[in-house]
Amino acid sequence: MAPFQFIERQSPFNTSNGKTLPIFAVTPAHIETGSIDPIALDWAKKAGFKAESGAVLLIPSADGHLGGALFGLGANPSDEPFLTGKLARALPAGKWHIETAPLTANRLALGYGLGSYRFERYKSAKTDAPTLLIPADSDATDIKRQLAGVFLARDLINTPTNDMGPEALEAAFRALAAHYKADVSVISGEALLTENFPLVHTVGRASAEAPRLLEMRWGRKGHRKVTLVGKGVCFDTGGLDIKPAASMLLMKKDMGGAANVMGLALMIMDAKLKVDLRVIVPVVENSISANAFRPGDIYKSRKGLTVQIDNTDAEGRLILADALAYADEEKTDLVVDMATLTGAARVALGPDLPPFFTDDDDLARDLAEASLTVDDPVWRMPLYRGYDKDVSARIADLTNAPSGGMAGSITAALFLKRFVTNAKSWVHFDIFGWAQSERPHSPIGGEAQAIRALYHHIGRIAG
Repeated sequence: MAPFQFIERQSPFNTSNGKTLPIFAVTPAHIETGSIDPIALDWAKKAGFKAESGAVLLIPSADGHLGGALFGLGANPSDEPFLTGKLARALPAGKWHIETAPLTANRLALGYGLGSYRFERYKSAKTDAPTLLIPADSDATDIKRQLAGVFLARDLINTPTNDMGPEALEAAFRALAAHYKADVSVISGEALLTENFPLVHTVGRASAEAPRLLEMRWGRKGHRKVTLVGKGVCFDTGGLDIKPAASMLLMKKDMGGAANVMGLALMIMDAKLKVDLRVIVPVVENSISANAFRPGDIYKSRKGLTVQIDNTDAEGRLILADALAYADEEKTDLVVDMATLTGAARVALGPDLPPFFTDDDDLARDLAEASLTVDDPVWRMPLYRGYDKDVSARIADLTNAPSGGMAGSITAALFLKRFVTNAKSWVHFDIFGWAQSERPHSPIGGEAQAIRALYHHIGRIAG
């Protein structure tokens, strides 16, 4: 069974046994020493090709047709492990293969695949794309699986809210579950109150589409129990503490946590990892209406802790609080939550390096190792207990928005930690979910962050 696709698209790879054009991936040393194909070398010298990182030079054949391409790796190819992603956007349409390359087959193919991503759902004219012969010594099945997970996350984030509101996100969640024969349950609207998810209901009640809690179960009892929780705010106006217009432009991506845990779940299920998997996604739109929640309101959470609303734009931690409390009611080996939660995380580490928070030092070490192994950057940030007092409120147990604005990503993580007390291990990822500039392995737009590292780690602990 092929991996799940949210949007059907052409594979970036070809399996043709017919003619494919060669790509010579070279460093400046190859040009200097002449250790490449003589015809390619002659053309490179005539054209002044220096093999700079990411440079592409098309090569003519003897009869004047397109004969191949030179691809520059720069002096240190290991500095950009997914540089081959540039080929997917720089080459003309056609069938290609890598003739020579000082790169591992898996990195070469995964980089090309990641860079091949295009979001053309709303384009009247589709782009013809090149395809690459996947190297015979690569793990083609796992590469395609990882690409499917990453592309699912990107597709969901890139889709605008008029087509990716709570109802549509539920439909995508159900489709993913159906593909892998997972069980799904949904609690929606006023039922959230009777089933004790008051904060999810509070945040989403002003929307035209009802708030809901999505749950998926897959795997076998007795295996390591892994629970994934993703923030699903399909659009965030900020509520009554409304955002300025400029800050609302990218708020379709505020369900990036949900998109990423769904992409990770795809990888886990497609690989048939030996885990007992549970996926929980609270889904809302933070809208403004007569029944919107207000600054100064106090609500009781699922866990029983009361929360004072000091900013309606700090809504993500509210819905996660109920979802994490629910996740924590079952004995779990690992709880992972992912959320586009704070601007403070971006100030600290920028858009491309997501921080994670955990009080499990062994887990932190393993995640750091996984990050380096698969080139999926993450960075541990401290759950500094000295700031724990800032999460307390004067007339409630907690505040959702500590005053002062300092250490915002840490205090948000400390807030969430109050709702996870039974799990063996818990880790919170504060992701951005967006690529602000084009990189070899991704265009501008929705982005999967940390899920390849988590997939590697979960695969290891699953045995």
